[in-house]
Amino acid sequence: MIIRSIPPVPPPHQYYQQQVLQQQQQQMTGSGPNLQQRLRAQANGYVVPQRQPNVPVQPISNSLMTQLQHQKLRQQREAGLTGARPMNSQMNRNPIRRLSQRRQQQRMQPKEKELENEPSVLTSWWAWVAYLVTCCIPGWCLKSCCRKRTMIMQQAWREKITLVFCILLLCGVLIYITYGLNMTLCPQSVKNFAYSGSEGGARGPIYRSNVRVLGRVYELDRMKAFFATKGVNLTNDYENMDLSPIFDGDTEGKCSPFGNRPGLGTCTLYSQYGGWMTPERGCLKLADLQAYMEPIGTLGFEWIDLSATYTHSSLAILGNTVINITNYQRNGTKIFGDYVDTVLQSAAGTDLSYSLLFEPSGLSARDCLIARYSVGVMESETGGCIAAQIIMNLMLAVICVMIVIRYSMALTFLWFIAGRLVKPGGRSNWLAWRSISGGNNDPANHIPGPYAYYRPNNVISSSSGSSASLASSRRSEHAELAATHTNSTSTGIVKTELYTIMMVTCYSEGQEGLQTTMDSLARTTYSKKHKCFFVVCDGMITGAGETRSTPDIVVSMLKLDPTMREPKPSSYVAIADGEKQLNMAKVYAGHYKRVPCIVVVKCGTEEEANKPKAGNRGKRDSQLIVMQFFQRVLFNDRLSALDYEIFWKMTWLMKGVTPDKFELVLMIDADTKVASDSLTYMVAAMANDITIMGLCGETRIANKLSSWVSAIQVFEYYISHNYAKAFESLFGIVTCLPGCFSMYRIKAPKNGAWVPILANPDIILEYNQNIVTTLHAKNLLLLGEDRFLSTLMLRTFPRRQMMYVPQARCKTIVPDRFRVLLSQRRRWINSTVHNLMELVLVSDLCGIACLSMQFSVFVDLVGTLVLPAAICLTVYLIVNTAISSNPQWQSLALLIAILGLPAVLISITTFKYVYILWMLVYLVALPIWNFVLPVYSYWHFDDFSWGATRVVVGEKKDKGHLDGEGKFDPSRLVMKKWEDWESERVGHSILSRSRPALLTPTPQSPPPAAPTRMSNPIFVNRQMYSTPLKS
Repeated sequence: MIIRSIPPVPPPHQYYQQQVLQQQQQQMTGSGPNLQQRLRAQANGYVVPQRQPNVPVQPISNSLMTQLQHQKLRQQREAGLTGARPMNSQMNRNPIRRLSQRRQQQRMQPKEKELENEPSVLTSWWAWVAYLVTCCIPGWCLKSCCRKRTMIMQQAWREKITLVFCILLLCGVLIYITYGLNMTLCPQSVKNFAYSGSEGGARGPIYRSNVRVLGRVYELDRMKAFFATKGVNLTNDYENMDLSPIFDGDTEGKCSPFGNRPGLGTCTLYSQYGGWMTPERGCLKLADLQAYMEPIGTLGFEWIDLSATYTHSSLAILGNTVINITNYQRNGTKIFGDYVDTVLQSAAGTDLSYSLLFEPSGLSARDCLIARYSVGVMESETGGCIAAQIIMNLMLAVICVMIVIRYSMALTFLWFIAGRLVKPGGRSNWLAWRSISGGNNDPANHIPGPYAYYRPNNVISSSSGSSASLASSRRSEHAELAATHTNSTSTGIVKTELYTIMMVTCYSEGQEGLQTTMDSLARTTYSKKHKCFFVVCDGMITGAGETRSTPDIVVSMLKLDPTMREPKPSSYVAIADGEKQLNMAKVYAGHYKRVPCIVVVKCGTEEEANKPKAGNRGKRDSQLIVMQFFQRVLFNDRLSALDYEIFWKMTWLMKGVTPDKFELVLMIDADTKVASDSLTYMVAAMANDITIMGLCGETRIANKLSSWVSAIQVFEYYISHNYAKAFESLFGIVTCLPGCFSMYRIKAPKNGAWVPILANPDIILEYNQNIVTTLHAKNLLLLGEDRFLSTLMLRTFPRRQMMYVPQARCKTIVPDRFRVLLSQRRRWINSTVHNLMELVLVSDLCGIACLSMQFSVFVDLVGTLVLPAAICLTVYLIVNTAISSNPQWQSLALLIAILGLPAVLISITTFKYVYILWMLVYLVALPIWNFVLPVYSYWHFDDFSWGATRVVVGEKKDKGHLDGEGKFDPSRLVMKKWEDWESERVGHSILSRSRPALLTPTPQSPPPAAPTRMSNPIFVNRQMYSTPLKS
């Protein structure tokens, strides 16, 4: 009998700990990172994702799964795992052939990877158009000469050239309509000299030193030279005379059917001083004169000249030509027949055209009469000239009407609507044609969300009196928080105070700018119980001239809880490509000037810890951290590690108010100073009208006198708000909410429930594009994310409103060097053009036909593209007016109206006449605004860098948003439900009876978890919070 020793069975909790250790060891040595890498990561303070034994990892959301599946397929194509077939086993048996095949595969592998990594760029009709326009420039030329290495860069260059061609075409059309159309319809190749004029109240012939031949005017000195070639001496006695009697004007033989040189006369010219002359060789030929020199003009007659006594001649009209039939009437010979003779004898001062039109003898005599007796032309406008004049007058009227309407609508908003936006009750009567007021005052709109029932103190307890204590705790907390809501101090402007996030995005700002911004926000008159800072530091960045990084500066300004000073990095999916798609961030929780403050520092993964700009993913990524967080909270979706860190720390700071209660988010930049009452006014406008989904205030310049560069921007900032945004606000559609100072609605009340606005999945899905290949998409997402966010809001909710609140003001620092201004406006102008291209296709915007916002967007788009041509035409008009004796008064009046109406707007709205001086400074710099900046921007359509706007220590040149490197590892990202994260953190399971019935599907509840060891057990006693429960 063999007796074996059986080891004792460990207690349940020891057995459970052994199972956990075994699973952790298997994970460290399995498919994930190796043990040394994980230990090194834990030593550096990073959280190594491990599968918890007590809580199963939940599957990630559908949108994220689609994105990860796309990334997985791409990685498989790069690795050659798709479409591969096994080789013939007989061939593999030959070692020499197998070695040669392996070498051939190694040589072909880089080429295949390079080809597979190049995505298809000809995916739309616009891409094909751009390729066809620039097909004469091959790819190898762009690669070697223009340094466009990849297909995406080459296609962006081709699209840029095509856009430049389109802009040049539009500018050409504008120039042609302004000046070329008049020249085409009403050509004036030969100048007309008036035959008569008024002087001293009497009308008479105008004396000129030049001479005339058959109605054409020639210079006397050159005519003398011509006569000298014919052996005739022409003196000054013949100046201002008609030399037609000495010329034979029948150059084409039109008079031959009527005899030998009929009506020519004796070819004798009599001087006005009594002399005369006759060429020895007979009459001079007009063809010789035309070959010798060109006339300087034509003699023009008015109707009054035909019957005037000062002509001393019998004048008549034939077509558009004036003929002198005095010699014919004196001759008495019927050269052209009886009918024509009868007409000519009684034709003095009349129009012969109709009389000779229907008679064969008259038609044959027309050309001969003009060749023999022509003395000038009639001063009359042709049909083309009349049409050109009508078109110009119509265009002038349309432009003037548009200007007047836009200014009138801007004044209507500033005078009658803007003040009512922030008053209790909001707009009423006809001013409330698109608004819905009082929605937030409805108690049904404040029903607690699902997280109000998920309370960390709802844990399994062995005490028999836990139910009674739990109910008592609920009643006391409900009464306390209800008193907080009802007894909250009111500012006098806002009756319904909404929970508001004050989001500050940081990049490379210094302590002075950050402190100015946060001080101004902390000192706002809005209730401190209803506002919370949310600062996002975009990477471990140190600004130029700074000794500390921006995250260190921000954290040092907070009053942190001692237990929250060293948070661990949490993972989330960032907007990037490749391995940078995974990012890590630390969440600090504290107070700034007694205002709750959450600081998210994007620190990057351990692989990029020693790289420059670690964790930097751009401003759009910072915005999406907030947007995706609220989307997942509102939809009770799975949370990332970063989301959950934000969730419970924000709830702790707000003393039990969970994030699903927040309705507004104020987005400002870290160099903006907000007025003390601005936040109150903005919240009041949101509370008064629930259809407002976004609004902005007036941004003014803090460094007006820093340099001439900042001085020329003062009036531009003023007019863009009090004219452009005021006009758009009457429609309720402000096309661009500036990123430095704007507010968005996270969710809107509707029928007792909530509608996600900024947290809408449609907006986030399109705003969250991480792989951008086209020129249009890159200009939208990489250069003008603030404007594109406004475009997405209007496109998704065209019936809701985006407004401008002039009572809310802030000051910001603008570029004071021209190089920085050039870089900033390049991004703004290019993003404006591409966003207007998106908005002009939205047909659901407010208005009808020419009185619609869609038409206004189209006008703004065309006006932005033709700015260089417009300023060139303006300069030409000013110069032409200064040197011309007959200036274009209509165009000049239009220019004065365009440039002068802003002064009128200033005078009758703000009464700050100093802005008129700033307007003069702006007008002097118009060539910079309308020519230099647009031309530079259009030529850099394919430049997606931020340029010199933000300078970072150690960064030589901003290379822009490049394609990602490496591969994204989705196994390092953990997504769980809120209750799973909570039970893991506090070590207790949430009671299932405390969970409400949600509309979103939820997986089966996990089994009760065994106790786990927490990294910070002190937090357990701090989380006794909950929101009031409805009885």
